[in-house]
Amino acid sequence: MFATFSGHPPVLSQFQRTTETHTKMNKIVELYQHAVKKNPGNEELLAHLFISYVRVEDYKAQQAVALQLYKAQPKNAYYFWSVISVVFQGIRGPESAVPEKRKIYLGLAQRMVEKHIREGKLESEQEAFLYLHILKLQKKFQEAWEFLTGELCAKLYPGAPVSMKFELLKVLGNWRELNELLQQLLDADRDRWDYYKEYIQSCFEILKLPITEGATEEKKFSLSACQEFLQGIIDSSERKKRGPYLARLELHQRMRAHQLPADQLIGDFDELVVEYFSLFADKSCCTHDIALFLPSVSMKQRQALANKLLLESGVSSTSLPMNKEQMQKHICALQISRMCGAHIDLPIDHLLAFYTALKLHYEHGRSTFGNKLLSTEMGPSDPYALLAANVMYDISLRENKSDYLFEALCLLQYVLRNSTSNFHVKLLSLKIYHMFGCLLGAQEMYEYLDIKQIQLDSMGYVHCQLLPLCGRFSGARNSYDTTMKFFTNSYKERLEYIALTYRFCTFSKMEEFLNFKERLTNSLQYVTCSLEAQICDLVSCYANVHQNLSTYTVMSIEPAEDRIAWHELSDNRDLDAIIRWDPLHQVDADAERKDSFDQEIEVLQLRSLMLRLYATFIDLYHPPPITKPSLSDGSKEETPAPAVESATSTLELLRDSWTGLYQRLRLMNYKPLPQQFLVNLLPTRLHLLLELPYERFFDDLAQLVLDLHSGAASLAAHCKKVGDNVIAVMELCVRTIEESNEWNNKDGLWKRRYQQQKVAASLEMLSLYAFLLSVLNDKLQVSSKTKVKKKQGDNKTQDTPQPVSEKERSQMVQELMRQLKHKLEACDAAIRTWKAPVLPRDLSSFMADMSLKPEVEATLIGDVSATFKDSHELMVTELRNLLKDKIRMVAK
Repeated sequence: MFATFSGHPPVLSQFQRTTETHTKMNKIVELYQHAVKKNPGNEELLAHLFISYVRVEDYKAQQAVALQLYKAQPKNAYYFWSVISVVFQGIRGPESAVPEKRKIYLGLAQRMVEKHIREGKLESEQEAFLYLHILKLQKKFQEAWEFLTGELCAKLYPGAPVSMKFELLKVLGNWRELNELLQQLLDADRDRWDYYKEYIQSCFEILKLPITEGATEEKKFSLSACQEFLQGIIDSSERKKRGPYLARLELHQRMRAHQLPADQLIGDFDELVVEYFSLFADKSCCTHDIALFLPSVSMKQRQALANKLLLESGVSSTSLPMNKEQMQKHICALQISRMCGAHIDLPIDHLLAFYTALKLHYEHGRSTFGNKLLSTEMGPSDPYALLAANVMYDISLRENKSDYLFEALCLLQYVLRNSTSNFHVKLLSLKIYHMFGCLLGAQEMYEYLDIKQIQLDSMGYVHCQLLPLCGRFSGARNSYDTTMKFFTNSYKERLEYIALTYRFCTFSKMEEFLNFKERLTNSLQYVTCSLEAQICDLVSCYANVHQNLSTYTVMSIEPAEDRIAWHELSDNRDLDAIIRWDPLHQVDADAERKDSFDQEIEVLQLRSLMLRLYATFIDLYHPPPITKPSLSDGSKEETPAPAVESATSTLELLRDSWTGLYQRLRLMNYKPLPQQFLVNLLPTRLHLLLELPYERFFDDLAQLVLDLHSGAASLAAHCKKVGDNVIAVMELCVRTIEESNEWNNKDGLWKRRYQQQKVAASLEMLSLYAFLLSVLNDKLQVSSKTKVKKKQGDNKTQDTPQPVSEKERSQMVQELMRQLKHKLEACDAAIRTWKAPVLPRDLSSFMADMSLKPEVEATLIGDVSATFKDSHELMVTELRNLLKDKIRMVAK
């Protein structure tokens, strides 16, 4: 086991793991190929060979083996294995990007199935599905419709999804037939919101059609008929269902969008919303339902509507809910009120009064309606506290102070004690802890969320993307381990799922599983965690130089090859995980997702290029060996990897890419992500990486490495330049800690995260530099001794002596190490003086404001403040241990 600071084995990149898996799969293919050659007609061996090709996605070989199987054993399953292999050659294979080739493959697949149909051999619904799918891929929609509605499909595939008919009828423009079909379906299932949306769309499409069957036909498909149909469902339904009421609101909204007289036909929009609210506001989904239609009305109308809903809830500023249903209605009205922008322009004293009211409503609801809850249930009044936290963030943002948000954090922790399963509270608490740079609290909340399996990809961003440069390398490394373990362990499972779809001929699921596998393989979360874990390991190496180099070698970083498929990276984040009720006109979720994803990609490019550039520094002096069997006794001989010229050219190329990337990013002028609301994503590291001296530090380091290797006459000047950079980074670290201590007198939390990131980034640069110097020193010392021995044995003079001797280079590196040792000691001295974050107000003041149960206030606020103190002490301890290791490394 190779030693690293965190005690973890060296991280292999996700590319290396994928490559190793593919290598093993290819070996299995070869194994079955040899077995089939010896026994060509063996059905079992051929089936295993086919599945082994499935795992490596060799569709052409799949097709050949499937046909061989069908000849040996003429079963439908084997025949359709060959058909789907042809389909995948057309839509996923190497030639799928060529339209002509795609057309040829899909045409062949169609003819293969039609041959089976003519021979009367089509047997199962999955075979019928595959034929329909092939027709749709070729956009032969009329043929697909005729087959779908034909006798053979009705016999083989009676359970064909209705969505297939929807899709085909829409593409073919058969709106009248679709309208009639949907009316029948809605009569049978009156709460299908998705059917209602399709039905209303068909009504509007019919209006565009020419009248071919007289006025009767026109009236039959008019919007008034649509309204009558919806009203008929509402009137005839014994139990009130949301679907038809939502459909009526949707019809109203679409008519207004087309400038049609919606009020005249359906009624006043506000009255319809109020009616819907009075019927369904006791359900938590009501807020989202009404929010669907708010963007279609003006801001003035929205706020007027919000006031009507507050009145309809029956709870005023001087009264409390009488029952659980009325409380839910009040919560719904408050949430919609915020979404309509009611809180934006309120003065701070009004917002504080509103916060107090929300807190009292929470406590009343908890004590009155929240008793005897199961451990898995959320408290019915919890949304009051969530809304209160958002309000306190609004105040904190206006005043640039953390005390209001800290109080909200304490309230959320109180809610969590009463409602242990409320993941909304955990997510908001985690977000606030990260905002304040409290990694210990954030880690506790993340573990409390108990995120598992696929959630590590879809929701892991709430924590893992905020860990790099957080100030605690080992804490970050543990979270990366958990995430990467899921991806690596599930990779083979994903391959097996795909293999099972072939074994059971479930063609309808094949593309779904293949797309799922690709999304996980190219997940931004996976690639980022893998890369950051490697950087973390290099930063944290603390053993002797040879052990550290072994750790580095195991990582198998290939500087010359960029193995990230940048255009295929997948954004799998569930950004709706954190519930929000922010003003709709100030929220653009799609733009926020795109901006954050674009910036995360840029950050990944910077970090990936930094790692590859750094790897060339090491490889130039310690080239990775190429192992090949060359000795007669069966042992292996190690030969140096690429030539020096190749390594040097790679370094120079990556150095140009490094400076070019920074130039491009500055020209792009990315804006920081908006922080207007509590649930907005925290800023990416992009602006921090552009602000800190990463570019100059590694650019000058590249020149130093080149000069040391060649002994260039300008070596002394570049040593000074790198030394000056080290001084600048040390001063940045020290200055940031001093600023943090000064801010403690005003507000110890508001800028805490940013300050910790700057310190961690400074130590990251210095730690990587220390590792590099130890490698250079080790190599130059050995090389210098070797040179001396050669000179003693051979008195010939060199025709072209190098400007700087090996011995002088070794002395220069040792001088750089001495200088770095002093700067690391200066950083350590500064970190010793780093004060724990001080709250802007004392605990007794917070307790007076919390107004919760007296017996819990003291422990609650004390525990939260202790978490901040413990987090700071853990970070300081870890950073000081890191510095001690680096000081020891450069002092040898």
